[in-house]
Amino acid sequence: MTHVVTEACIRCRYTDCVDVCPVDCFHAGPNMLVIDPDECIDCAVCIPECPVNAIYAEDDLPAGQQAFVALNAELATVFPVITKAVPPLPDADAWKDVTDKLPMLER
Repeated sequence: MTHVVTEACIRCRYTDCVDVCPVDCFHAGPNMLVIDPDECIDCAVCIPECPVNAIYAEDDLPAGQQAFVALNAELATVFPVITKAVPPLPDADAWKDVTDKLPMLER
């Protein structure tokens, strides 16, 4: 099993989770993080660090977020690895409670 970054991360990209990850499984895109399922060790330390509750164990994904399993796997092959926290996107706070953000994902 792996952990999955869901839609809540889009347009926010807080990276608090990156600092606590014991392996390099996070990848940063222009406006979202993803988790490489081949690198994730299922430790769950990233879950409570996410200020927008965007990270879930694959088996605990909320309804409507299952597509993010494949999306994380796909984008982890494209987005570069991130190993240290960086500032969130400038307007992250304005987007943290917005839903239905998948059309805004930048690849």
